[in-house]
Amino acid sequence: MSKQNILRLIDANTNRAKEGLRVCEDVLRFVYDDAALTMQLKQLRHRVTVLLGAYRGPPFVFLKQRAVARDVGRPATPRDELRRRCPADIFFANAQRAKESVRVLEEFFKLLDVKISLSFKRLRYRLYAVERAAVRVFEKKKNGRMHENTD
Repeated sequence: MSKQNILRLIDANTNRAKEGLRVCEDVLRFVYDDAALTMQLKQLRHRVTVLLGAYRGPPFVFLKQRAVARDVGRPATPRDELRRRCPADIFFANAQRAKESVRVLEEFFKLLDVKISLSFKRLRYRLYAVERAAVRVFEKKKNGRMHENTD
């Protein structure tokens, strides 16, 4: 695998992670009005950008490798991706997308910069915790107790 392919993979997974985090953030912000988790997701999304900036390559090193037109996986859309029953489904689908992408970033940064790889690992575990906290928010909303503190 060439370094250009690794950089291209990092670019794609960065986009996927940040997009997934943004969707999760917006679900918690606009649908569930949860300021704390919204802020945590925003911080995670910004952390992805900071970690990429820590890589000591030339400016736009990842973006320069983007090749959307020749991406062999681009046309594929799984059927379940087109179906969502509620905002929580949207949240969990995108949280899964973000976790998988962050894991790919963690693994491939092992080839470029181990410190950045370890930072992505910590970010992934923070995302696990936010996802778990979101379950409580969704359950409160489902039970009609949106603003009641049960912790």
